[in-house]
Amino acid sequence: MAAKTESFKIILGSSSLPRQKILAEMGYEFTVMTADIDEKSIRKEKPEELVMALAEAKAEAITSRLQTSEYEKDAEATLLITADQVVVHEGKIREKPSSKEEARQFIKDYSGGHAATIGSVLVTNLKTGTRKGGWDKAEIYFHEIPEEVMENLIKEGIVLKVAGGLVVEHPLIVPFVEAVVGTTDSVMGLPKALTEKLIQEAL
Repeated sequence: MAAKTESFKIILGSSSLPRQKILAEMGYEFTVMTADIDEKSIRKEKPEELVMALAEAKAEAITSRLQTSEYEKDAEATLLITADQVVVHEGKIREKPSSKEEARQFIKDYSGGHAATIGSVLVTNLKTGTRKGGWDKAEIYFHEIPEEVMENLIKEGIVLKVAGGLVVEHPLIVPFVEAVVGTTDSVMGLPKALTEKLIQEAL
């Protein structure tokens, strides 16, 4: 079976390992570039608007670094995929924890409760300039999470690098996830169905 990407190339504008893993699972080959933007300087009231604005800012930052005129001449299209995600808990938007204390508080809040992830995907066709975007939501319900599990997660450090300090796929957390309403790939930051749909639309 030929690789899916014969007729176009993909650049994933994200350093997120879960996003890279999901895109690879979808059967795509890609190169990775990261956008160096000040995410805190972009503020929106609604989480859906915030994640879309951040995905757009990342796309702008990367396309301004690339010589997009080169891509316009290419026979095949190159698609740039950017994404962003926040966690919403009791109506408040949560981004990456700023400290271990904040990460600990976030996880305590989820224990025996629930949170939602809102993630955006933006696909930019560098050959045509077409841009297609959308967002997806998932909800996660938790059993009580023991203190020891929280401390081990914080010690390991991965929770400090993700939106809301939320890692549902982590072996330590898996036993305490009661239910996910939506898809796990959406919770991990790259909803497969939405990404596939936007790739097709951008082409």
